[in-house]
Amino acid sequence: MKRSIAVLLAVLAAPFAFAAPSATKPFSVQLAADDMHEECMHLAAGEKRHWSWRSDAPVDFNIHYHEGDDVRFPVKRDGMRGDGGTFTAQVAQDYCWMWASRGKAVKLQGRIAK
Repeated sequence: MKRSIAVLLAVLAAPFAFAAPSATKPFSVQLAADDMHEECMHLAAGEKRHWSWRSDAPVDFNIHYHEGDDVRFPVKRDGMRGDGGTFTAQVAQDYCWMWASRGKAVKLQGRIAK
């Protein structure tokens, strides 16, 4: 009987033993006045990330990457209190989601997920 219970528990637990770690990267930060926050990651060409965020005051937001001395902005929005969507990398790069406060402290929350 004990062996049957042990086998049953092992069978039930097996899917969890091999489950991939969470691909969601939630964040919650308090930005000081005129401060910024970045969430960066490497993406292969064609790789996607679903993202959303909100803040209690307007912030400037962008998704960018560096190419030599140049900064490329696939997404750039100013004075937003929230946004979201699906970003697809056109080229393999280290991409950063960046928020900048506009002269006052801001509470910022969001997530970036596969």
